[in-house]
Amino acid sequence: MLPAAYQLPFALLTIAGGVLSCFWGYRWFRTVLAIAGFLIGALAASSFFAASETTWMVGAALVGGLLGAGILFAAYFVGVALFGAGLGVLVANLALSATGREPHVMVVVLAAVAGAVASMYLQRYVIIVSTGFGGAWTIIGGVMALLGNPGAIPAVPGGVWVPYPLDPAPGQGWVPFVWIGLGLAGVAVQLGWTGGEKGRVGKRKKK
Repeated sequence: MLPAAYQLPFALLTIAGGVLSCFWGYRWFRTVLAIAGFLIGALAASSFFAASETTWMVGAALVGGLLGAGILFAAYFVGVALFGAGLGVLVANLALSATGREPHVMVVVLAAVAGAVASMYLQRYVIIVSTGFGGAWTIIGGVMALLGNPGAIPAVPGGVWVPYPLDPAPGQGWVPFVWIGLGLAGVAVQLGWTGGEKGRVGKRKKK
């Protein structure tokens, strides 16, 4: 959580990071890792302080964000595994939420492990798919936060807000469809254009 005054810059950073991840994730993967590490580190570190401790909360967010960005930027293979694990958890969460049930902790763990293992064997394409769909989900969360959706960043007593990245728009049935469409568009752009020759399913024939 962070002070409510930081909702706008957080939303803009989230959208920018989501667009970069969705359409240029393979080419700029280390930068995407750094942005993701910063957001995760900032939110995790700031949660250790109470809503009344604004200065400490912001300071912890900056320190935690920089540490998270540095760790994921440097640990490339760890980042690949984490992206694969994150995609597995997201898919499991959406699949079960469509049935109106919360995913069991073991399902989440198995989905994360499966995603991480797959990412190491199919690294190039897992990066493209995970950044495409992960970026699409991040864009949705950032846009909902920018519009002031209380489900994306609900205000809590004390003038702070807490993002819920796995459910940016509670009760909105259009979210999975927009996510899938935007994610497929991001993957297609990366495979056909921004991913370079190594990111293509098949290389272009030379004339």
